Amino acid sequence: MPSNLNPLGALPARFRRQRVLIIGCGDVGQRVARELSPHIKLMALTSSPEKMPAMRSAGITPLLGNLDQPATLRRLAGLATRVLHLAPPPSHNPNWRHDPRTQALMRALRLRSLPQSLVYGSTSGVYGDCAGARVDETWRVNPHTPRAQRRVDAEGHVRHFGRATGTPTHVLRIPGIYATDRENGTPRERLLKGTPVLCREDDVFTSHIHADDLARACIAALWRGKPQRLSNVCDDTQLLMGDYFDLAADLYELPRPPRVARDSADEKLPPMQLSFMSESRRLSNQRMKKDLKLVLRYPTVREGLCGLRI
Repeated sequence: MPSNLNPLGALPARFRRQRVLIIGCGDVGQRVARELSPHIKLMALTSSPEKMPAMRSAGITPLLGNLDQPATLRRLAGLATRVLHLAPPPSHNPNWRHDPRTQALMRALRLRSLPQSLVYGSTSGVYGDCAGARVDETWRVNPHTPRAQRRVDAEGHVRHFGRATGTPTHVLRIPGIYATDRENGTPRERLLKGTPVLCREDDVFTSHIHADDLARACIAALWRGKPQRLSNVCDDTQLLMGDYFDLAADLYELPRPPRVARDSADEKLPPMQLSFMSESRRLSNQRMKKDLKLVLRYPTVREGLCGLRI
């Protein structure tokens, strides 16, 4: 990618030999890899040998290791100048509030020369239910679900790593990720199934971010993120969840989803979807725009669902 097209702008000479290690190189990690300059050496941790050829063909050096097996992470120490950690905590863990994966990774990275920056992709679920309030990064965490509590634990390990070692760390709090070219990345399948949403008086506010904009936010945080800070990463959309699905239905020329009252939703919706419908908040993205200097390619879900890049 020519320097003038790089999302970071023209990289100074001292950055041209940077080595970026991606932990959790799924859809967003691969988008990060595509956005970065070819002058940057890309590495990614994988526990699946069968994925290594595809990584190499994408210009990524695969490193075989497993976050659930700490001894396999020792080789990661000192390899990268910048680390992007996108791997989720384990979904099943006897100590259900703890993220042993992030703890093991932080321990491994301390064994040799430290990275120049480390970015962790967390979730906006750490805020819990905010009754529809507009939430900035000073809002107190109040996780209501085990998965959100594990993310709070992971954030703590990352921030402790930064304070203890002096490594600049930055946490990104991420809402619902979508993209037309992402697996299950749009509401289309749910609309085709006729899955109901809450009636307006019971509905909740949700926030969104296009996968491409999230990848660019990750890159910006690696170079521009203020040390030991966190940023909400979301677009400018301010919609109730039902209105989001109505908008998608109209764009895709599909029937709008049926509405149900909250007291009957547990009979018609799986527990995972119900958990998302129990929390209402509107994330502020002002710090993302000011500190990370990110200009959104998809400012609202309307542009993103239509593929209208700004």
